[in-house]
Amino acid sequence: MALPDEETIRDRLRAVACLAGQEIAAKDIEVEIHKAPHAPSALPPGKIAVYVFFHNGRCLKVGRVGRNSNARYASQHYAPGSSNSNLANSILKSPDRIGINFVEPERVGDWIKNNTDRINIAFPADWGIPLLTLAEAFLQFWLQPVYEGFRSQR
Repeated sequence: MALPDEETIRDRLRAVACLAGQEIAAKDIEVEIHKAPHAPSALPPGKIAVYVFFHNGRCLKVGRVGRNSNARYASQHYAPGSSNSNLANSILKSPDRIGINFVEPERVGDWIKNNTDRINIAFPADWGIPLLTLAEAFLQFWLQPVYEGFRSQR
């Protein structure tokens, strides 16, 4: 799958929200596409977000953050020891799943920044967790991330 464009992301998220009985204006969905190499950024104030990592056209990870989760948004996925579940840990455990042989633990964050595209999708925080959950679940279903869930669930 190719990296989706901003308009397609907005249109599909709006369609899913509409099916759930919620009308969302395209202007209220902020989409940023950062091609590799990318630099992590802070969660915008007053926002909640879903983010997606891609490598060579394949989705690696879809995640979400509430308004008080800046560390999760900006840094945890680049540092294997920062949390129990993050992209860095997933790559270190199974680099072969994305066609690479080896990444050193102290360099995996730089590898992610230099070799993955990242899409950030932000919504007004007052839209709440139900919308965030819907957006994350939809993106996981649509984009089929390589590193999602437990192995036993795949």
